[in-house]
Amino acid sequence: MTTSTALRTPPEPALTRPGSRRQAEVTRLLPGPLLAVILVLLGALVLVPVVYIFLASVNSDLGVARGEFWPSSFSLGNYSTIWSSVGLAGGLANSVLVAGATAVVSAALAVSTAFVLVRYNFRGRLTILRGLLGLQSVPGTLMVLPVFVLFSSAFTYLGVQVIGTQWGLFVTYLTFAMPFSTWVMVTYLRGLPRELEEAARIDGASNLGVLFKIILPLSWPGIVVSGIFAFLLGWNDVLFASVMTRPGSQTAAVALQTFTVSQEGGTIPYYGQMMAAALVCAAPVVVLYLIFQRYLVGGLTAGGVK
Repeated sequence: MTTSTALRTPPEPALTRPGSRRQAEVTRLLPGPLLAVILVLLGALVLVPVVYIFLASVNSDLGVARGEFWPSSFSLGNYSTIWSSVGLAGGLANSVLVAGATAVVSAALAVSTAFVLVRYNFRGRLTILRGLLGLQSVPGTLMVLPVFVLFSSAFTYLGVQVIGTQWGLFVTYLTFAMPFSTWVMVTYLRGLPRELEEAARIDGASNLGVLFKIILPLSWPGIVVSGIFAFLLGWNDVLFASVMTRPGSQTAAVALQTFTVSQEGGTIPYYGQMMAAALVCAAPVVVLYLIFQRYLVGGLTAGGVK
């Protein structure tokens, strides 16, 4: 009599669904407690200065000068005073106008320029790409004097006033924003499938038709990223805005500088107004990020996976 032994196979491991909690635990690089500690430290590193600025904005100048973290008395008077003390309203309006125009125009020019550089082969194409990359490595401080002399010469030889105007500052920001915006769009357009464009051309679409009907609807994440970074360039700039503006065209960043020289009673700077104005000037950028954050994630990670 022969006996047969059944072969037992080990049970197959349970499959984990993509995005499930089990898969997140498997792919996690750090243990849970250590990851929580790191996140708390990073959050505190970002939030503690913001909390201090807010508390200082509702504190008195003397209390901030004494080093008080928690105000002895709360007052929102600084938020109402900043609009008349240094002309912050006009500075914010100029910043929104100049930075917004820079963002829109640079994004529009970048997507059309990147479309030509990515989809067409012509003599000098690589030279242009390398030139755009080289322009990003030039520090802005080295360009202040040449740009100022160039724009001053425009009034001397052409009779065109550039220094002290909003559009002169816009042209300056656009010059520095275009290389980065173009490279962002070049990276994004390289990841778009060519089959969609070929199908549109078969249907009779022209080059402009492909650009407006195919490329633009698919490129919104990249366009938003390039536009936001161009907006930040104009919003945060102090160097060019200090040199190329007048009191009527100065931006919010220049208006904030006046708090460093203004003093209460000749001894104590306006710390409370300075903190309040800083929060007010940072609010538009925060709102901009909150509105377009889903486009930012897609635009910044474009080209990372082939």
